Amino acid sequence: MKPFTFICGDDDFLVTREGQAVFAEKAKDITDDFSKETIDGAAQNMGDVETALNQFRAATQTLSMFGDKKVVWLKDVSFFADSVTGRAEGTKKLVTEWQEELAKLDPSAVDVLITAHPVDRRRKEFKWFSKNSEYTDLKSGSNDDFLLDLVFTESKRLKTTFTTGASQALIGLVGGNTRLVLEETRKLCTYVGEEGEVTDEIVIQMVPHFGEGDFFEPVEAFFSLDLNWTLDALRRYFFIHKEARPLIVNLQGRNRLMIQLRVLMDSGEITLGPRGFSKPTFEAAQRKYAQHFGGFDDKSNFNVFTQNLWYLGNKVAPPCRQLKLKQLVDFQVSFTKAFEDLMRKPQDQDAVMRDLAIACLG
Repeated sequence: MKPFTFICGDDDFLVTREGQAVFAEKAKDITDDFSKETIDGAAQNMGDVETALNQFRAATQTLSMFGDKKVVWLKDVSFFADSVTGRAEGTKKLVTEWQEELAKLDPSAVDVLITAHPVDRRRKEFKWFSKNSEYTDLKSGSNDDFLLDLVFTESKRLKTTFTTGASQALIGLVGGNTRLVLEETRKLCTYVGEEGEVTDEIVIQMVPHFGEGDFFEPVEAFFSLDLNWTLDALRRYFFIHKEARPLIVNLQGRNRLMIQLRVLMDSGEITLGPRGFSKPTFEAAQRKYAQHFGGFDDKSNFNVFTQNLWYLGNKVAPPCRQLKLKQLVDFQVSFTKAFEDLMRKPQDQDAVMRDLAIACLG
């Protein structure tokens, strides 16, 4: 039996969530609250590292008043990261000394849980922890397969099911955010109840488009090419907000994606079907044009291949059927002109946006 449990990963939400579950399991038979200790391992500098380890040392060396087994959780450890604090020689020396103490722990007397995020998996200290512990590495990825597995696992736990389209729609709408994927999954499962099925129609109806927030309706209205809806949406927007520049940014971002999709569609590289784009065809286009983009790790509206495929095929691309490339370029020019007008007339921002809508859609 290894002397302690070590859970790590890149996503703080996933690591903390797993840590809470493991800590609850370890402490479920302990009645003395003083035998269950949680210590903050987040460190901004070497002094914080030393403080956290001293608190941990005191907790593990202090016996329970009633002779019970102790459970100690050092959570949110940040000094395994590739950071100034993590790379500091002083930090490495403290961790090396700590390793010697951890190796001597008696798990029958004190049950230790350590959770860390983010982590630099290249470091020898990290490799020691992974080798000498009950080790779990939650390698999150922002890739859709990983998130689809989260939706499947959580919905199964709640005794509900998702259609394939529903799970893809959910990931697209929340922008691939792990925390939101899980929270919205729970919300939808509660809505349909046990043995219920979440469909893509339910997802679209109940899940807001994360990332656009209050800008969602004006952007959707504009790209539906419905002038009356756009003007109404702008009126509602400016009833609450005074600043139009974030709205312009969102319009430009969506339009950039549409321009890229329109070019790919016109060239025959991809075809928009009734349920969006074909994944193999889209991936083939990505491989073909990879040299023209800086990378595919971070989502960016300057790189259409970093976006969720369901979102592109079902939310972004449909208006492209009615818009030619020249119209989309004209939109982008109009957005730039409107931005300049906002700088010149900051007191008339709602009027500038109404003029923009009329010029583009009228």
